Amino acid sequence: MEKVARHVDDAVQKGAQILIGGRHIDSPGTFFAPTVLSDVPSGAMINHEETFGPIAALTKFETEEEVIKLANDTEVGLAGYFYSRDVGRAWRVAEALEVGMVGANTGTLSQAVIPFGGIKESGIGEYTKSAECISSEAIQVEKVVVESRST
Repeated sequence: MEKVARHVDDAVQKGAQILIGGRHIDSPGTFFAPTVLSDVPSGAMINHEETFGPIAALTKFETEEEVIKLANDTEVGLAGYFYSRDVGRAWRVAEALEVGMVGANTGTLSQAVIPFGGIKESGIGEYTKSAECISSEAIQVEKVVVESRST
């Protein structure tokens, strides 16, 4: 929970706004309120480290290329999530993100029957535990989950 609070504080000090949450919930246990931050600058820690807390960090961007560059500008790569009405864009962005798992139009990625894991610093050992003689690049797996709904 300390890391979650540190990431919120860092983003706010760098110009982000707390839209909701942003604090420890005063109850037994270690609970942090679901938090939405807007105007998060690209240099904020939350954009470069894994938080593992209930925070949505919103960063402004102009183009698809710009946001992909921002998303990939990190040493970690467990999962990436985004929403799009354009199925072509959904597949382009999913393929361009340097993460092990992509959720397009969904926040649900985990299933017992499919691989779970990241790349970069998030993927050390994931697929190489039993295949030490093979480089991690040779066996890198990316999982893409796309949810579509009829409107």
